[in-house]
Amino acid sequence: MKSIKKLITLSMTGLLLAGAAAPLTNVHAAGAKTASSSYQASKAKASYSYAKKMLAKNRTGFSGKTSYIFSKKAYPTTGAVYGYSDFLLGLKGLGYKFTKAQRTKVADSLVLNRKSTAADLATAIIATRAVGLNPQKLHQTGAKTNLNLVSALYHRSMTKQTVNVQSQALIALSTGSYQRPSNAKFSKTSLSNAIVKNQLSNNGWAYNNQAASADSDTTAMAVTALARSKSTSSAVTSAITKGQSYLKDAVYPNGAFGYAYKGKTFPNANSTAEAIIAFSTKQKTVKLVNSVFKSGQTTSPMRAMMSYVRSTGSIKGAATQTLGVGQVNLANAAYRQALAHRSVYSIK
Repeated sequence: MKSIKKLITLSMTGLLLAGAAAPLTNVHAAGAKTASSSYQASKAKASYSYAKKMLAKNRTGFSGKTSYIFSKKAYPTTGAVYGYSDFLLGLKGLGYKFTKAQRTKVADSLVLNRKSTAADLATAIIATRAVGLNPQKLHQTGAKTNLNLVSALYHRSMTKQTVNVQSQALIALSTGSYQRPSNAKFSKTSLSNAIVKNQLSNNGWAYNNQAASADSDTTAMAVTALARSKSTSSAVTSAITKGQSYLKDAVYPNGAFGYAYKGKTFPNANSTAEAIIAFSTKQKTVKLVNSVFKSGQTTSPMRAMMSYVRSTGSIKGAATQTLGVGQVNLANAAYRQALAHRSVYSIK
């Protein structure tokens, strides 16, 4: 998705006070529920405010079992809880301005060394870029040299990585104009081809590359990654189209997305958020975010996702609020910026 400099970035203030752009309501069923601009603004304000409090207190939530978001002691291999990159990018995408102290906190908390995996490096690239740091020249307090996370990622082998990791890496490398080292083990083109190769006969992707295990989350990540590659090859564009078709068919009657296990379905906010982000990668499909498009469907994905947001701003059923609130905010930002022909991953 091309970034248009002349378009004004949708700030959180504009979203909350003016309701931002009116939602697209492509309704094909009588009585179908979509998310009005006022409904979106109210729910977005709650989840955004909750995320700001989490960051200020460095806590994964304020009820039940909580822990730090950033802590080398709690997370000795990464320095941060799972989902922190989406959490930070979600805030950034909704107009949050990180302070110098917060940028330093993120940089100094992360554990990055020769043992860092491709997944850890990709996540760190997105997170540091989101808060306003340069992942090619990351400085940690007291360190004698800067870290080049981009170069380190390019030197990790992607051949045996899961589709999720391959997708995360491709997304990370799309967040800026990064220099690829001459002795890199892969390119964005080869990584895109690897993801396409793993697409299954049912048009989805699975964590374990088995057709019976294809799921919305993995498929949404793959679609987003391929769209962010900006490849014009027929194989990639076809894979994106097929992947989005899989997602269209995977929506539940209540508008949410989720997973099936032992004959039962488990719709949830995070899976729905991932699908919304995937639909927001292309202008042809962004309209699906707040519309009804499948027979039997009664609610739009946006309305479904926002229904998980409590009055406090926390997310119902989330494993942690870092992941729950983070991905809901990220999906909301992705949709809003897509309406303005921007991408939440084109970080300035």
